[in-house]
Amino acid sequence: MQRLIFNADDLGLSPQVNAAVEQAHRGGVLTAASLMVGEPALAGGVEVARRNPSLAVGLHLTLTDGTPTLPPERIPALTQPNGRFRDDMAGLGLTLALSPAARAQLRAEIAAQFAAFAATGLPCDHLNAHKHYHLHPVIAACAFAEAARHGVKAVRIPWEPPALIHAVEPTAATQPRALYPFTALLRRLAARHGLRAPDRVVGLAWSGAFTAQRLAAVLPHIPPGVTEVYLHPATSGGFPGQAPGYRYAEELAALLDPAVRAALGNTATAGYTAALQ
Repeated sequence: MQRLIFNADDLGLSPQVNAAVEQAHRGGVLTAASLMVGEPALAGGVEVARRNPSLAVGLHLTLTDGTPTLPPERIPALTQPNGRFRDDMAGLGLTLALSPAARAQLRAEIAAQFAAFAATGLPCDHLNAHKHYHLHPVIAACAFAEAARHGVKAVRIPWEPPALIHAVEPTAATQPRALYPFTALLRRLAARHGLRAPDRVVGLAWSGAFTAQRLAAVLPHIPPGVTEVYLHPATSGGFPGQAPGYRYAEELAALLDPAVRAALGNTATAGYTAALQ
């Protein structure tokens, strides 16, 4: 049996993202969204979720390229002088591997983000991480343990089969094989904490450029099982925190395109938790 999750990352990042998520859910195929709890449009993102109870909302754990939930002075190993998270992901990853103090700060910030999500009153459908930073085993271990404490049942494992992408674009750059051991480790860690994950994701190769043409073309190639298709919709770019070069409005258009709905056919769609039952 085939089940699809259509997820939007970055809910709460900006009004443009919030508006696009609502449009894509009400008028398109979007079934889920992942909320950033430290960003300036959080309140608007929560209102979108409350107005649309059929939208499955989870936590988009943010530990780089974003705003912390705790005061920066409480997590100095994780932050820059400007108060935002560090953007040197490799350097921060090494710090987390070597420093017990940094790991304690990481656990505190992760707990704070889960608490901030719980304070919204929304049920937490799933967990994933901004820029897939939970590929770092230390982050994954802390995040999965906290998710289990909060009763979260589902998580994204960022593994995208190259054959699926190459069926549409034979020359497309796909996920490096060097990451496969990390995704395999994440799957084992998730199972250890009682978390389930989709069998695969689609969205890595085309991140920021997941057009309607690509989405309609890849859907017929998706095999049985549970697949998460994730995009980054926004009504327009030009907002603080946007990713350079991302074609936000085109990704929104993909979720609204009638050709995509036609390619979907009668395939079942849902949020993470419902799709993984």
